Amino acid sequence: MLLYFLLGLFLVALFPQSSNATALTYSLPANEDTCFYTWVDKPGKKLGFYFAVQQGGSFDIDFEVKGPNEASIIKGEHERQGDYVFTANHYGEYSFCFSNDMSTFAEKLIDFEITVEHEVRPNFQKDSSGKEQPATLTEMEESLFRLSGSLTHIARSQKYFRTRENRNYATVTSTQDRIFWFAFMESIAIVAMACLQVLVVKNFFSVRKGGV
Repeated sequence: MLLYFLLGLFLVALFPQSSNATALTYSLPANEDTCFYTWVDKPGKKLGFYFAVQQGGSFDIDFEVKGPNEASIIKGEHERQGDYVFTANHYGEYSFCFSNDMSTFAEKLIDFEITVEHEVRPNFQKDSSGKEQPATLTEMEESLFRLSGSLTHIARSQKYFRTRENRNYATVTSTQDRIFWFAFMESIAIVAMACLQVLVVKNFFSVRKGGV
């Protein structure tokens, strides 16, 4: 077991998975559009795009991903969140745009992440005798890549549950504020009604001068 562990560490150090990630939280005002850009230096790299609307309105947003030739790659309307991975077939600048034209006054708080990654897999060559590399190394390598994929899935699941937690918190806060103001207005109405009743009863029993 110790030997496999050392081989795993060796493969991770020798064949790393390069990745560039940008995670941001942006507040998009109503009736406005905004775009973010990332550069891909060569075709074949994988682009990851994750977003989630944390606050504002119905927690929905319009988005579109465009390639260097301005061709639309991914597009959605009234989406609450999304998690996409696609291959960049061309090098150049890719744009990730959000639109809040649907809202007249609601400001949207968007949490998103853009990743550019390129998995470097080893290319085993045959030795001078024509023998291939041991199958154990290849199995260990594949296990490491599967482990990396599982960790990525766990990270995305955590983002999903964090988004749900933020939305539920925003809903509870909004409901709490509505209950508070409703109770406040109800209390004012009760006090006003009580004062009005006191004045009516007082005027009913008051005796004018010259009266019987």
